[in-house]
Amino acid sequence: MKKYEEEHYLYNNIKEQIYPWVSSTLSLPETLNGKNISEKDTPLIEFVGALKILFVIKRGEETYEVIKDNMLPPECDIPALYHQACENLVRDVEFVIGNTMYGAFSILADGKHEASSLCFQHIWNVCAEKLQDDLLIMAPRTDTVLFAPLSQPKAIETMKTHAEQAYTMGTNKINTDMYLFTRDGKELLTYDETKH
Repeated sequence: MKKYEEEHYLYNNIKEQIYPWVSSTLSLPETLNGKNISEKDTPLIEFVGALKILFVIKRGEETYEVIKDNMLPPECDIPALYHQACENLVRDVEFVIGNTMYGAFSILADGKHEASSLCFQHIWNVCAEKLQDDLLIMAPRTDTVLFAPLSQPKAIETMKTHAEQAYTMGTNKINTDMYLFTRDGKELLTYDETKH
């Protein structure tokens, strides 16, 4: 019996509990089976810069399992899986915008899926429109996303320090890269400080 034929992994049994997780490493030690993830056996989507989207199954209140190829039927369509995972996240997790003391903002969710907010263009569209500016975004950990208007250099400098501290202190690290969400182009891009 193939793994995807087992009751525990039948697609119809797990599809409502699959979520997209943003990562830059192939190690998610906070999951059941995420210590060593191989691109060969793990369905993932190249996202932006070094970021990838992996898929996890919620197995309990605080327990997640990374989906590996042998857990999905061979005909499984990864873009469709991503769409389903994003729908599940919108249904189950509320994303809220928080203020920082230094003029930047944060995304608050449930302590597990904050970085997954990068998947939702509409969140960033709304923020860019409200702030009337392009946004610089950092996701140092899966539970920490910070952003600031591009025209606010002081807020950006403090945000960078905040993100670097969060990255250093946390276990669920992503990276300290900066991403630019353009208000006009409505897209997330890698940000190169030397060009701005």
